[in-house]
Amino acid sequence: MAAHTNRLANESSPYLLQHAHNPVEWYPWTAEALDLARREDRPILLSIGYAACHWCHVMERESFEDEAIARHMNELFVNIKVDREERPDLDHIYQLVVQLMGRSGGWPLTVFLTPDQRPFFAGTYFPPKDKLGMPGFPKVLDAVADAYRNRRAEVELQAQEITQAIERTQRSPERAAGAANAVEAASPDLLRRASRQLLARFDNRHGGIGSRPKFPNTMSLDVLLRRGVLEGDRVAADSVELALDRMRDGGIWDHLRGGFHRYSTDERWLVPHFEKMLYDNALLLRLYADGFRAFKKPIYAETARELVGYLFAEMRDPEGGFYASQDADSEGSEGKFFVWTLDQLRAAVGEDQLAYDMARLVFGITEEGNFEHTGATVLSQHRTIEQAAAVLDSGASGGSAAHLAQCREALARARARMLAAREERPRPARDDKVLASWNGLLIGALADAGRALDEPAWVDAAARAFAVLERKLMRGGRVGRYLKDGAPVGARIERAGGGDVRPGFLDDQAYLGNAALDLYEATSEPRYIGVARAIADAMIAHHWDEAARGFFFTPDDGDALIARTQDIYDQAAPSAVSMAALLCLRLSEIADERYLAPAEKQLEALAPTALENPFGLGQTVCVLDRLARGSVTVVVVGEASSAATGELAREALKAYLPDRAVVVVDPARPESAAAAKVVADGKPARPGAAVAYVCRGRACSAPVTEPAELRALLG
Repeated sequence: MAAHTNRLANESSPYLLQHAHNPVEWYPWTAEALDLARREDRPILLSIGYAACHWCHVMERESFEDEAIARHMNELFVNIKVDREERPDLDHIYQLVVQLMGRSGGWPLTVFLTPDQRPFFAGTYFPPKDKLGMPGFPKVLDAVADAYRNRRAEVELQAQEITQAIERTQRSPERAAGAANAVEAASPDLLRRASRQLLARFDNRHGGIGSRPKFPNTMSLDVLLRRGVLEGDRVAADSVELALDRMRDGGIWDHLRGGFHRYSTDERWLVPHFEKMLYDNALLLRLYADGFRAFKKPIYAETARELVGYLFAEMRDPEGGFYASQDADSEGSEGKFFVWTLDQLRAAVGEDQLAYDMARLVFGITEEGNFEHTGATVLSQHRTIEQAAAVLDSGASGGSAAHLAQCREALARARARMLAAREERPRPARDDKVLASWNGLLIGALADAGRALDEPAWVDAAARAFAVLERKLMRGGRVGRYLKDGAPVGARIERAGGGDVRPGFLDDQAYLGNAALDLYEATSEPRYIGVARAIADAMIAHHWDEAARGFFFTPDDGDALIARTQDIYDQAAPSAVSMAALLCLRLSEIADERYLAPAEKQLEALAPTALENPFGLGQTVCVLDRLARGSVTVVVVGEASSAATGELAREALKAYLPDRAVVVVDPARPESAAAAKVVADGKPARPGAAVAYVCRGRACSAPVTEPAELRALLG
C-alpha cells in the first residue's frame, strides 16, 4: 500500500491519479482549495501537466515524491494539480504568464498565485538542485514564499500587472480604419503572402518548419499545400512533399506499428519525443490523405493506412471512442519501449540472416546506436529496400527482381517479428480519457481519409465513435469534455448555489461540429447536418460575444477565472476560434446563410493578425481563404443508396478540394434537400440516373452523369 494518499485519489483524470500518492498534499482545482488559500492567506502553487508528459514525470520523481521537498510545499503553499487536457481553460491563462515573463511555455507548468487566482511568478520544469542555470525547486519555493510574506506590496503589484497584461492579450484587435471587411482582408494575395513567410522558415534540406525541436506543424503545411496546388506554386508544393517524405522516413514515425510521435528533438526528424498524441495523428492522417490526393504517391496512402492500423489496435476503447495519448516513458526511461540494439534485433528474428540484415540496413540499427549514448537505435528509413538489397547482393543474382523480392519478404518478416518482440516489453502508460475535441479531429479525419482512400471501414469507425460521443456527451447541442471508463466527465464549474455542471469548451463544440459535417459528406446522411446545426446554435449561444466580435473558449456559464480567453493561436492543434468560424462558414454554405455572420465577424477580427503571423494562425489563414475564394460545392442528385449516386459522391471526395462541400439530394427523401437547402434548390433530378452539379459561388455547371465528367470539372 502506498505510504501517502492525497485528494487526487478521488479524481478521474489519469494524470491526477499519477500524483495521488505523492507526499504533496495536492488538491484538484476546486472551491475547497481556493477557499483554503483565502482563509489561511497562503499562496497557491499551481502545477499543470498531462499524463504523457515526460518532464512532468521527471519533476514528479525528483521533487513531488521527495519527502523533504513535499513537506516544504505543504508548509508554504496550497498545492493544486491540474490536467491541462481536462482544464485547458486554466492552461490557456497561465501559460501566458510564462510567456509574458519572457520565457517559453510548456509542461510541467509551475505557477504561483495569490489566493484570488492572480499569478505573480511562473516557470516550467524546475530541478531539485541548481542545474544548468536553473534554480533548484526548494530555492524557488523559499524565494516565492519569502516574497509573499515580506514583500507583499511587490507581489500584489506584480500580480496586478500580469493579470492586466493577460486581459489585454485576450481583447480582439481594434478594427482597422477604413473599409476592411473579412473578404477584402482575405484578398486573392492571401496564400502567396502567407506562404512566403512560411517558406522563409522552411528547412529545405530536411523538410518542416524551423530547426530543433521540430514539430509537424500541420496547419502551416496545409497553407503551403493550398498555395502549391490551388495556385500552382511549385516551391510550396515541393516543400510539403519534402516534409511528408522526411517525416515518414524519420524516427518520428513508428516504423513497426505506425503512428507519429509528438515531435523530433533534432532537425532531421530522427530522434523523437516518444509520446504519441491523438490530435497529432488525427491531423497527420488528414494531411497524408490530402497529400495522396494532391501528389498521388502510394507511400502517403500507405502511411495513412498504417497510422489508422495503429489507432485501431492501440487507441480505440471498447465502445469505439479513441484514447488521448500514450506515454513516452516505460520502465522509468524515455523511449525504451521503441529503441533497438543489434542484440535485441538478433533475439527477435532468430537465425533468419536475411531478415536480420535487411532490418539492420533499412532501419539503421548499429552497434553504437543513435539514442542518447545508450547503444540503442531509434528506427528510421536509413536505406530504401532497393538500396539495402543492393548492399546484400552477392553478385550471383545480378541484382535480379527475384533477389529484391526475397529482400522485401525478409524485411516484412523482420518487422513482424520485431513488433511481436516489442509487444512483450513493458508498455508505456496510456491516458484513456476519450476527449470530445480530439475525437472530433480524428472522426473528421477518418471520415475524410476513408473516402479519399476507399476505406469504408474507416467511415464506419468514425460514425461509431461519433455515436458514442453524441449519446453520452451531447445535451441540447452542448458537448461535454470527455468520457472516462465509458462515463461522462468534464471540467467542474463550481457554483455558489452548489452542484456541478460539466460543459465542454469551444474546441469540443467546434471540432465535433466539423466532424459531423465530415461524416455527412462521407455518408450522405442528412441527420449529421442537423447535429452540426444543434452544436453550432449552442456554441453561438454560449461562446459568442457580439461586443468582442468573436468566440470565447469558455462558455458564458463557465467557471469565474481571472480572464476569459479566446484561443486564437494554433498550438499543436488548430485554434478553437478558427474551427468555430469554419463550422459556421460550412453551415452557411449548405444549410442556412444566417451562420455566415458570426463566421465573417470572427474572421474579420482575426484577419490582420493572421496576415502578419501565418505560422501562429495557419488554420485561420485556411478558413479566410475559403471565405475569400468560395467553396466548391458538388451537389449530387439521385437515390442515395444507388451505385451511380455513390460513385459521383466518391469521385468528388477523391479530388484535392480543401474548400469542398459535397451534398447528396435524394428526391425520395425530402429531408435531404431540406438539410442542405442553400444549395439543393434548383438542381433537378434526371429520371433513372444520378447527376452532379459543380457550383463555384452562385455559378453552377450543367449536370453530368459520369465520374470522368465530374473529374474533369473538378480538375
